[in-house]
Amino acid sequence: MMKKKSISASKASLVFFLCQMISALDVPLDSKLLEELSQPPTITQQSPKDYIVDPRENIVIQCEAKGKPPPSFSWTRNGTHFDIDKDEQVTMKPNSGTLVINIMNGGKAEAYEGVYQCTARNERGAAISNNIVIRPSRSPLWTKEKLEPNQVREGDSLVLHCRPPVGLPPPIIFWMDNAFQRLPQSERVSQGLNGDLYFSNVQPEDTREDYICYARFNHTQTIQQKQPISVKVFSMDSLNDTIAANLSDTDIYGAKPVTERPPILLTPTGTTSNKVELRGNVLLLECIAAGLPTPVIRWIKEGGELPANRTFFENFKKTLKIIDVSEADSGNYKCIARNILGSTHHVISVTVKAAPYWITAPRNLVLSPGEDGTLICRANGNPKPSISWLANGVPIAIAPEDPSRKVDGDTIIFSAVQERSSAVYQCNASNEYGYLLANAFVNVLAEPPRILTPANKLYQVILDSPALIDCAYFGSPKPEIEWFKGVKGSILRGNEYVFHDNGTLEIPVAQKDSTGTYTCVARNELGKIQNEVQLEVKDPTMIIKQPEYKVIQRYGHVSFECIIKHDSTLIPTVIWLKDNDELPDDERFLVGKDNLTIMNVTDKDDGTYTCIVNTTLDSVSASAVLTVVAAPPTPAIIYARPNPPFDLELTGQLERSIELSWIPGDENNSPITSFVIEYEDGLHEPGVWHYQTEVPGSQTTVQLKLSPYVNYSFRVIAVNEIGRSQPSEPSEQYLTKSANPDENPSNVQGIGSEPDNLVITWESLKGFQSNGPGLQYKVSWRQKDVDDEWTSVVVANVSKYIVSGTPTFVPYEIKVQALNDLGYAPEPSEVIGHSGEDLPMVAPGNVQVHVINSTLAKVHWDPVPLKSVRGHLQGYKVYYWKVQSLSRRSKRHIEKKILTFRGNKTFGMLPGLEPYSSYKLNVRVVNGKGEGPASPDKVFKTPEGVPSSPSFLKITNPTLDSLTLEWGSPTHPNGVLISYILKFQPINNTHELGPLVEIRIPANESSLILKNLNYSTRYKFYFNAQTSVGSGSQITEEAVTIMDEAGIPRPAVGAGKVQPLYPRIRNVTTAAAETYANISWEYEGPDHANFYVEYGVAGSKEDWKKEIVNGSRSFFVLKGLTPGTAYKVRVGAEGLSGFRSSEDVFETGPAMASRQVDIATQGWFIGLMCAVALLILILLIVCFIRRNKGGKYPVKEKEDAHADPEIQPMKEDDGTFGEYRSLESDAEDHKPLKKGSRTPSDRTVKKEDSDDSLVDYGEGVNGQFNEDGSFIGQYSGKKEKEPAEGNESSEAPSPVNAMNSFV
Repeated sequence: MMKKKSISASKASLVFFLCQMISALDVPLDSKLLEELSQPPTITQQSPKDYIVDPRENIVIQCEAKGKPPPSFSWTRNGTHFDIDKDEQVTMKPNSGTLVINIMNGGKAEAYEGVYQCTARNERGAAISNNIVIRPSRSPLWTKEKLEPNQVREGDSLVLHCRPPVGLPPPIIFWMDNAFQRLPQSERVSQGLNGDLYFSNVQPEDTREDYICYARFNHTQTIQQKQPISVKVFSMDSLNDTIAANLSDTDIYGAKPVTERPPILLTPTGTTSNKVELRGNVLLLECIAAGLPTPVIRWIKEGGELPANRTFFENFKKTLKIIDVSEADSGNYKCIARNILGSTHHVISVTVKAAPYWITAPRNLVLSPGEDGTLICRANGNPKPSISWLANGVPIAIAPEDPSRKVDGDTIIFSAVQERSSAVYQCNASNEYGYLLANAFVNVLAEPPRILTPANKLYQVILDSPALIDCAYFGSPKPEIEWFKGVKGSILRGNEYVFHDNGTLEIPVAQKDSTGTYTCVARNELGKIQNEVQLEVKDPTMIIKQPEYKVIQRYGHVSFECIIKHDSTLIPTVIWLKDNDELPDDERFLVGKDNLTIMNVTDKDDGTYTCIVNTTLDSVSASAVLTVVAAPPTPAIIYARPNPPFDLELTGQLERSIELSWIPGDENNSPITSFVIEYEDGLHEPGVWHYQTEVPGSQTTVQLKLSPYVNYSFRVIAVNEIGRSQPSEPSEQYLTKSANPDENPSNVQGIGSEPDNLVITWESLKGFQSNGPGLQYKVSWRQKDVDDEWTSVVVANVSKYIVSGTPTFVPYEIKVQALNDLGYAPEPSEVIGHSGEDLPMVAPGNVQVHVINSTLAKVHWDPVPLKSVRGHLQGYKVYYWKVQSLSRRSKRHIEKKILTFRGNKTFGMLPGLEPYSSYKLNVRVVNGKGEGPASPDKVFKTPEGVPSSPSFLKITNPTLDSLTLEWGSPTHPNGVLISYILKFQPINNTHELGPLVEIRIPANESSLILKNLNYSTRYKFYFNAQTSVGSGSQITEEAVTIMDEAGIPRPAVGAGKVQPLYPRIRNVTTAAAETYANISWEYEGPDHANFYVEYGVAGSKEDWKKEIVNGSRSFFVLKGLTPGTAYKVRVGAEGLSGFRSSEDVFETGPAMASRQVDIATQGWFIGLMCAVALLILILLIVCFIRRNKGGKYPVKEKEDAHADPEIQPMKEDDGTFGEYRSLESDAEDHKPLKKGSRTPSDRTVKKEDSDDSLVDYGEGVNGQFNEDGSFIGQYSGKKEKEPAEGNESSEAPSPVNAMNSFV
C-alpha cells in the first residue's frame, strides 16, 4: 500500500510540474538566422527501411543531414562499425553520408546484404537513421516439371496451378497464350490471388494447348514463363451423337449428359478460415466457387456493414477489397456462392493488427539556459508498442548522465537546462509488426535579441483600414518587445493599438495622423536592439460619378461615365467588364479616360457593364445595366427608371436626430412612388450602406433618428414602376456625439468547461451600438442561494470570461454590463448559469431484470440522488452482453451492447436477445461530462426458443430405391434439441406433389438412409429441428433416385431419356464454315417438340430470319451465309410462346481467293475411281475364296498376331460400345503414342492418318468442325488418341453417312 501511495504522489507532482513549464522558443524560418545559430544534426533524407536493390546496378544508400556546424557521418553494418575506407568498392559522397557501393565494376550485391544504420554527429549531438535492410532483388527461373495434359469432362471444375518461383519482391502473375495475348477471364474463368487459373466449369471452347503462366519481376524488368499447359474438354453430348450415328434405330445407346451442380468452393477450403492484416494496408479476401451454372459470389460482414467508400469488388466479385483498414474492420466476413441449385458459404475471421503509429511524435526543442521543457513520444499499435529512449544514438540508461533530464515512460522532462544539455534524443516505439524511430533535439541557446524585419521598411495603408507593422525578432531568452512612435516618442499603449505575440503592431483604424516613424525595441538579459519603420496612410479611391442605367435604341450609341477620385501618390487603373467578363474584342467599344462608349448598339450588347478601379492598396467598382430596344416606327413615350435625386442637404442637427432634404431627378414618364434613404457609418463600417427608412414619392424631406458615436452620411434612391434609380451622391458627413451605451450584450450564458470553472459568454455589441470609444464589459457573478456579494471584473471588448476555482456544478447568477469612456449602460438583467460538471459518483441501485420471453427482457433500477449526479442528468445507459449459450456451453468473444434511456427513466426494454443464453448487465448514470460508475453486474438467463434451420441438408448415394440424407445441426439451436422432423413427397413430371410422409429422427443423428423409394423419381424433402418450445424453420432439398444400376435409362416408347421437369433449350453451340454453319443444342421438355432456328447478322437491327427444323432433331445446318461475317443465332420451340434459348454468336470463315476445279466431276477421275473399285472387288472375291478354302490372307494373319485388346465388339449384354468405353479409361489417357503414330501438334488428323476426315467430303475451312457439331469431329478425335500400328480400322465410315449427319 505504501508503494502505491508514493507512486500516486510522484505522478501528481509531475502533473503539477508540467503545468508550470515555460513554452519552448520558436525559431523563425529565416535563412540568414538559421545559418548563424548552432544546431544539433537533423536527418533530412534516408533510404527506406526495407530497401530492395537491383543486383545489376550500383547500390546507393541515402543519408543526408543538416546541422551547425555541418555534421560528420559514420555507418554500422549488422550492428558493428562499417569501415568504408577498407572496402574499395564503397565510397561516401562529399559533404554527405550517402554510401555508393560499386556493383557495376566487379562488386557483388549479395556480399552487401545486411542491416545498415547511419549516424550524423556534430558538437551538439548525434542523430541516427532507421535500420535500412539491404536485399538484392531476385528473379529465379521456373523449376522444370513434367506437365501432364488435363483431360476433363464438360461442366466439371478445373484448377491450373501456376506455382511461380519465389522472387524478391514477389512477381506479378498473368496468363497468356502462345501469341502473347492475355487469356480472357470472366465469372466462369478467373485468376486467383495465388496466381492459379480457376474454371468454375469447363466448356468445349476451353480446349487448347497453350495455357501459359507468366511471372513478371518488376525490379529486374524480367519475365519468366512456365511450360504450356494442355487442356482437353470432352463433350459427352457430342460423343452420344457420334455413337448414335453408327448404331441402328433398334440399338440402345446413351451417355450421362452434362449435369448441373450446386456450388462448392475451390478456394478457400473448409467452412472457416482466419486472416490477419495490418492497419492501413489493403485487405484482400477471395472466394472462388465451382458449379454449373456458374455461381455468383456475394459478400457480407456478419453483425455489421461493409465500410462505405473503402469497399471494392474485383475479379467479378470473387475478391473483396477494403482499403486503409483499421481495427474497426475486424470481424467475420462471409462469402456466399449461389446458383439455381443451391448455395454454399465460407466465413473468414479477419483480425486487424497494427504496427506502431504516432499519436505524438517528439518535436525539436529550443530552450534558453535555465528554462524547462519536455519531449513527448506517444505511439499506438496492436499490440501496444513499447517505448525506449536513446541519447545521441546510445540507450539512455547507459548514456552520460544529465542532471537536468528525467525520463518518465514516454516523456523526458528537462528542468533548468544549460548549454551542455544540448543533445539529440531518439524515441523507438516497437512491437512485433514493426517499429518507429524519431529524432528530436534539445538545443539550448543563449542569444542576444535580433530584429529580422528590414530597417526603414515602408508600410502603406488606406485611410480607416487596419495597419499591421512587423517586428520579427529572435533571442534566447525570449526578448520583450516595445513600440514607440517617432524617434523620441513615448511607449505606445491604449485600446487604439493591438500588440501581437510575434512582435507585430496593429492599428485597427488608421487615420491621417497615424502616418510617421515607428520604432520597435527588443531586449533580453543579453542585450537590446531597435529598428525603425515608416507608415503612410493614403486617401481611399472613390468613384464620384458612377455609370448609370441606360435604355438605348438599336443602332444608336451609348456612353457610360466612371469618374474617380484617388490619392495623388497612387496610380489607378480602370477596367471595364461586360457581364463580369472581358469586353468583346470589337472596335465599336471605345474606352476613354473616364468613360466607355459603344457605337452602333446591337441586341447582343444588352447586359451589365462594370467599371473597376484598382490601385496597389485598394479597389472599387460600380455597375450599370444597358437595355437595348427596337427603334419604334413613330416616336413613342419612353418609360424608364427615374434619375437619381440630387442636392442632398442636412439641417436641424441634434444629438439623436437630423433632417434630410433632396431634389428629385427626372421621373422618365413614370411617376416616383417612393424614396429609399440609406446611411453609411464611416467610423465603424466605411463603404457599407444600410437601409434607414422609406418615404412616399411626394415627400422630399424626412426627420431621421440617429445613434451616438456614428459618422453618418446619407444617400437617396428614387423608385417608380420601372425600377429603382441609381443612388444619389452621398450627403456631407455628420458625426454624432458620444454617449453611454444604450443596451447590454445579448445571449449571456454561463456553462462550465471543467469541474472547477465557470465560462461566461455573450454576444458583443456592434460597432455603432457602442455609442462611444473605449467599449468594455463589466462581468459580475455570485453563487445562487448563497448570501454572497457580487464579484465583478471589467474586460476589454471580448465575448468570454472564465471564472476559476468554482465548486462543481452549482448555480450562479450572472450579468454582463456594457460601458465606454462616457459611462455604463443601464443595469443588465440576471441569468442563471452553472459551473462545470464532473462525472457522477454513485451507480444506480436495486437493478432487477424481468425476462419477458426468449428474446426480450425488462430491466428496472432505482434512480441515483440528484446531488451525486454532479451535472445535468441526461439519462441512464444499460450495458449488456452475452456470456455464453446454455446449449453449447462455449464462451465466445464478448460484444457489449449499450442502450441509452433519456431523462430520469428507471426502466427499459432489452430487445434482440438470443434464446437459451446467459447474459450480464449493469446500469450507469450519464451527465454532460460522461458516465458514472457501473452498478454490480446482474446475471439473467433467457428461456429456450425454436431453433434455426439445420445448417445444411445434403442428399447423396442415390440408388434405385434409396437415398442417403446428411445434415448439420442448426447454427443457433436456441435450446436443447429433442429431435429432427423429416417430411418428403414425390413430384411427378407435371410438378404435382404426391402424399407427404413424416419421420421423427433423434437429435443425436446426423444422417439417414431412406429405403423403399421408387426408382427414377424426384422427391422433395422438408427438414427442421425441434426443441421443447417447438419446431424451427425448415430447409428444403430435392433429389432423384437413379434409373437403373448401370445409370442407363430404361427404354420407353418414343423416348430414350428421362422426361425433364420443365422445358428448356440450353448449350446452343455452332460450328461455322465459309458459307454454312452447323447449329446444335440440348432440349429438356415434352416430347415431339417442333424446333425452329432464328438467325441474323450480329449488331444489325434487321428482323430475325427463321428456319423450321424437320422432326425433333437437335441440330440444323444454316446455308447460304456470307463468308467472314459475324452472325447471332437462337433456337426456339413451336407452340411454346416466348420459349427460346439464349443467343449465341459465331463467325463464318473468310472467302477463298479462288476455287479449284472439283475433280469429282471430271471424267478421268470418275474412270480412275471405277477401275480402283473393280480392282478392290476382285481382291475381295479372291480373299473370300481363300477363306472358304481354310487359308489365311495376310491381313488376317497380322490381326491374329497383333490382336488389339482396345478394339472390342459391342457387348450384347449391356448394349455398350467397346471403343467408346475405352475413351473414358484413365489408363488410355496416359498411354504414350506408339511408334509410327503421326498425329500433328494442332490436334487434327492428316488425310494419310485417317480416312474419315471431312477434308475428303466437305467444303468447310480446313475441313474441320468443333466437337459439338458432328460425329465426324468426335470420331476423328478418337482416332488421334489410338496407336497407329498396322491398319487402325478394318472398315472406313461411308462418306454418304458422314454428310447425312450435317443435314
